[in-house]
Amino acid sequence: MEQITLKIAVIDDEESARNLIKRFLDKEGYQVSTYADGLSFLRDIRKHPVNIALIDLQLPDMDGLEVLGKLKEIYPDCEAVIVTGHGSIESAVDATKLGALHYITKPCRKADICTMVDRVREKIQRRLENRRLSDALYSDGLIPGVVGASPAMREIFKVVQKVAQVNCNVLLEAETGTGKQVVARAIHDLSQRRKKPFVYFNCGGFTEELICSELFGHERGAFTGATSAKKGLFETAAGGTVLLDEIGEMSMSMQVKLLHVLQERQIIRVGGNHPIDLDIRIIAATNRDLKKSIEQGTFREDLYYRLNVVRIQLPRLVDRREDILLLCSHFIKKFNELFDKNVERVAPSAMKHLMHYSFPGNVRELENMIQRAVALSEGNEITLNDLPEVIRDLAWADVGDDTLVPLEEVERQHIMKVLEKTGYNKKLASTILKVPRTTLWRRIKQFGIDMNRG
Repeated sequence: MEQITLKIAVIDDEESARNLIKRFLDKEGYQVSTYADGLSFLRDIRKHPVNIALIDLQLPDMDGLEVLGKLKEIYPDCEAVIVTGHGSIESAVDATKLGALHYITKPCRKADICTMVDRVREKIQRRLENRRLSDALYSDGLIPGVVGASPAMREIFKVVQKVAQVNCNVLLEAETGTGKQVVARAIHDLSQRRKKPFVYFNCGGFTEELICSELFGHERGAFTGATSAKKGLFETAAGGTVLLDEIGEMSMSMQVKLLHVLQERQIIRVGGNHPIDLDIRIIAATNRDLKKSIEQGTFREDLYYRLNVVRIQLPRLVDRREDILLLCSHFIKKFNELFDKNVERVAPSAMKHLMHYSFPGNVRELENMIQRAVALSEGNEITLNDLPEVIRDLAWADVGDDTLVPLEEVERQHIMKVLEKTGYNKKLASTILKVPRTTLWRRIKQFGIDMNRG
């Protein structure tokens, strides 16, 4: 995640107090401006917005709560932290109800200020990242319903947009769970057939008699139980699109019937005699290698070429890992609405494990994981404990040789390497690592890194 340079305003009528806070924050690399009263701050913020405002409750010209209220009207994205004396804790709590993120008490200690600003920075980073993800989801060039911004998916988007405008058959080849049905639906929605039906049928696991009845329809009395005539899916999709999923499972004799439909653009209902003209687009999907099926004699070559006017091969999720964060954001939003939750993100530690998982079930497996996690989550982020056991057990990462170490050790080793290269200069190391110095210092203490070696 790209780090931002925070702009901070300190509003306090005590010169020594505001200068002390400014000195603390200057050393942490923040851009700090100071104000002795609320009015000058509110005038200035219209031209020079800041990310964080540290507001003293007791100001000479107006109450700190009034400054807070006007700040939120002018610049709602600015995060506010109330600075108060010990005797005004109740007022500080009221301030949080008006939009302040938190409060700190005087006399201000450097550790308290830096920790608070660090927390605010992380919140701002999450908000910016969520906006970036939202922009990626809905930016120009993407296709409806399909989530992705990786190079592999952008190539798919280009093909889908082109083929949607051409009235030809399409063959989707991909592993299970990669989103074949979603892509087929996108082709339909982008085409001139969008106002007509989109019909899905899975060719696997059904008898030929049932497939014929479902696709072609039947006349009354065509077989036992056929008490009335019924339109098939090909007829009900008139003017629209039919997705035939798992086309590789279709029997050879059924393939002959389908080939006739593609050639003649006509069907005859089961038990009927009159041909019915069709105006449909066929999209076939499979997780099999149909060329191998042709070699093995289980799939007709002439049918393959009828279906394969345009072939789209969807990538596996492991071949587009860049999209995992984007997909997580999309699914969190989806299941927040379904479960009435307010989950904001996947915690970084949990995301590391997701990024190293092989996802044999592809996007569908990730969706199921996020659905489960949102349902079980008790906070505003998905933690490692909210994910399935198969993810929690994934505690190893390859560090470039034959040695396997925990992910936490990978982080420790990387921090050690940067510190060594910078001569244990924490300021320079934090810049290279793109983390605040306070965060780096906590990691140093957490990992027990000996700074005396520098």
